[in-house]
Amino acid sequence: MKYKSNFRFDLEMGQIKEKKLGEIFENKTIEIKHDLQALQTNNVYVEYSSRGKLSGISTTKADYYCFCFGNSYHLIDTESLKVRCRKYLNTERDKKGGDNNTSKGILLPLEELF
Repeated sequence: MKYKSNFRFDLEMGQIKEKKLGEIFENKTIEIKHDLQALQTNNVYVEYSSRGKLSGISTTKADYYCFCFGNSYHLIDTESLKVRCRKYLNTERDKKGGDNNTSKGILLPLEELF
């Protein structure tokens, strides 16, 4: 596509992209996770069990996960997130956490969200 320095053209292209994004997320669910430590640790914690039962990413029905840290939002489809986390099961990145360390989850490096 040829670039044009024209407000009306830019507006039209922006509206087309907004419509496309709306179509992508139509009838989709998003699970939101606010990670207060992500920017300090360069990891997000992805819970998969709590108190001996599957939870979190193991049981979610959400189509997408959205990690919020700082003033940014990072969206990833749930299946891709599961794939990225699986390789860390039973490694040093498979950690207890949550309230009273009753959960288990993966410390996923931020760079793997992108």
